[in-house]
Amino acid sequence: MCLRPGKGGAFMNNLNDPPNWNILPNRREPGDEGSRWNYALLVPMLGLAAFRWIWTRECQKEIEREKKEYYKRHSSLQKDLEAKYRDTITENRRMVAHLELELEKERNRTLSYREALVSQSRKLVEERRILEQEQEKLEREKQVLLHSGAAGNLYQSCLAKEEEWQKRANILLKEFEEGLKERQDIYCSLVVPRSQRLEIEKNLLVKAATDPVAMALHMESGLKDIFKHDNYCGNMLNRNKSQNGRLMWLYLRYWELAIELQKFKRAEKAMLGKR
Repeated sequence: MCLRPGKGGAFMNNLNDPPNWNILPNRREPGDEGSRWNYALLVPMLGLAAFRWIWTRECQKEIEREKKEYYKRHSSLQKDLEAKYRDTITENRRMVAHLELELEKERNRTLSYREALVSQSRKLVEERRILEQEQEKLEREKQVLLHSGAAGNLYQSCLAKEEEWQKRANILLKEFEEGLKERQDIYCSLVVPRSQRLEIEKNLLVKAATDPVAMALHMESGLKDIFKHDNYCGNMLNRNKSQNGRLMWLYLRYWELAIELQKFKRAEKAMLGKR
């Protein structure tokens, strides 16, 4: 800004500057308003700058606090998730190991049942073959006795009496067959309670231990063998009870042959006793 001396040595303002807007270092008169305006503008600007600096610093502190809190929560959450993940993995591994162990046990149990069933089946087949041989032998002896006069008549009389015993034994065997079919049907069912099967097994064992015919055929031990090893079932849609079970049918056939054999043995014993 340029100040030019006017008339009488007074300074004249630049025409480009409005009055009282120039800063004149030598003017300190009471009516001078230039420095007042400058101070009036400077104070708000300094206050605004101070407020901005304080506000910026407080905001920065708040941001830092939020960052620390966020990192703290994030770290805690991450640790919790990692702990849960490790616990889940450990539990899954423990469960897999337990299931593998149970599967191995079931596999070994199935193999043992299969071996026992095969062994028992072979035993029954062999006993059936022996019974058939004895039956053939008795049949030949019967034919000889039939052609021997008085002895033949006595044998026929004794045989007729034992046929009545055979009928009663076959009726009893039929009852056991129906009970075993019902027991096996419940064993193969997915809805019938296990308690019903156990009740049937109990009743069959009691009858086998008390009935004279069943005791003569040693049915109790065979029933226990069936209850322990016969786990064969037909398909899921099967409603024919005769298609369930395997070992039980071998035993029923074996008992049928044993009844036939017992008839001839009882007749022979009765005839020898009368003679």
